[in-house]
Amino acid sequence: MAVNYNAKEEADGHPSGVGAPGGAGKSRKPDNTAFKQQRLPAWQPILTAGTVLPAFFIIGLIFIPIGIGIFVTSNNIREYEIDYTGTDSSSPCNKCLNVSWNSTPPCTCTINFTLNQPFETNVFMYYGLSNFYQNHRRYVKSRDDSQLNGDNSSLLHPSKECEPYSTSENKPIAPCGAIANSMFNDTLELFRIDNETRIPITLNKKGIAWWTDKNVKFRNPSGNTNNLTALFQGTTKPVNWPKPVYMLDSEADNNGFINEDFIVWMRTAALPTFRKLYRLIERKNNLQPTLQAGKYSLDITYNYPVHSFDGRKRMILSTISWMGGKNPFLGIAYITVGSICFFLGVVLLVIHHKYGNRNTSADIPN
Repeated sequence: MAVNYNAKEEADGHPSGVGAPGGAGKSRKPDNTAFKQQRLPAWQPILTAGTVLPAFFIIGLIFIPIGIGIFVTSNNIREYEIDYTGTDSSSPCNKCLNVSWNSTPPCTCTINFTLNQPFETNVFMYYGLSNFYQNHRRYVKSRDDSQLNGDNSSLLHPSKECEPYSTSENKPIAPCGAIANSMFNDTLELFRIDNETRIPITLNKKGIAWWTDKNVKFRNPSGNTNNLTALFQGTTKPVNWPKPVYMLDSEADNNGFINEDFIVWMRTAALPTFRKLYRLIERKNNLQPTLQAGKYSLDITYNYPVHSFDGRKRMILSTISWMGGKNPFLGIAYITVGSICFFLGVVLLVIHHKYGNRNTSADIPN
């Protein structure tokens, strides 16, 4: 005996007349509640001139002062930038333009510059790269977080995501992956020139990485010794590195996977033009600025090749404020939105004043 099923009934899991007490069909009528019967109380605003016009003026009067404050704060931040790529034939670093990863001896150059205004507060030294796509999907994935977190098993058996930078000379690479392999390795030194005498500026290499990265995400391998050379035994350095990871720094709390320069580089940038924190210049006392106005020189050990992909390298000195580094965009955006709202408010007020009292109903003849 054949039984015909309705498609809608079959989607419910049983045909009509089946599964309900007494053989009666199950009702699909929603429960008689305010929610299911759509009887909940609702409120719909009525947009009138009395509500819209004040909203435009209030937004404008709030956003414009906020934008001006943010814009002025951003402009008060001191910033000085030097492009030391060396593409210009007159640049002191032009001789280093075609440097390779393992150039021996390393190429060095010096750029002299003048600060016209003093930098009063703590100064942050950044290095900047252009046309470097750290946001490429395969590049971002080319790392082993377990290895970077100190897992001994991952140290000797890197993830397949690191290919082709997982092994070298039949040894596992530590740290593995394309991100680590392309780590920025230029050395920057800053000097103040006083009466032809070069006075070195103290550059702090600690405190430049995020606390969570330094203390949670990155850890050295564990073992029965604190000797990093023994802990990293059986591994080899990344292909483009001049020395292994356990020789990045002479200080134990800034060596290996917890080296802060390495940690900063491993936090990939979202855009092809970016800057990363390189050093901190702390203010020694409140009587003198951190960097006085005057002549300075920047000594560069030029190790990082960028000419092959038309990249550029920069050194940036900057102070910060409560809103971070120099970025006028947010202030301009607030001022623009506030001005548009205020302008629309004036236009709509004129239109309402001129046409709002007219009788818009059509005259119907008798």
